[in-house]
Amino acid sequence: MTKRSQKVALCGMVAALCTMLMFMTGVFPFATYAMPALAGLLMVAVAVETGASWAFTLYVAVSILSFIMTPDKEAMLMFVMFFGHYPITKFWLEKIKFKPLGWLLKLICFNICVVVAYLIIIFVFQMPDILTEFGDFGKYSVLIMLGLGNLLFFVYDFALTQIMAVYVYVFRPKFLRRSAK
Repeated sequence: MTKRSQKVALCGMVAALCTMLMFMTGVFPFATYAMPALAGLLMVAVAVETGASWAFTLYVAVSILSFIMTPDKEAMLMFVMFFGHYPITKFWLEKIKFKPLGWLLKLICFNICVVVAYLIIIFVFQMPDILTEFGDFGKYSVLIMLGLGNLLFFVYDFALTQIMAVYVYVFRPKFLRRSAK
């Protein structure tokens, strides 16, 4: 098998797995954020094995399939707007030598993605009742939820870093017989 056919096969398998995970948001309603996050984690393997351009192409393909097939539109938007591209974008943001700038850019990326996703949910998909779900939190509920989202982003970023390290330094050498890049 050629290198190109291996890349195509890997991308096809990951696309199928990601699409299946996104479809499962209709089966497990509580998985609105978990399934897109898991689908995004699969992008790590593609980015490492094939490079960023193949990974972004896969991200676009899965985003289109998710738009068509995902019953939970909030989950679909979370994948399209953040979880799908962030594992790939993270590779570039981690290369910034000045770490505070890297973290600032990560936070800006996260906040822009989440705010735009929810604006699309409210105004494009006509689901304004998502704001009323916050109910008793009061008029600051959106800011409180965004603050909690930022805390969870730090946890997600840390977990993603650990998963990337395990993939590169443990899984690849042991199971794929490839050295760490």
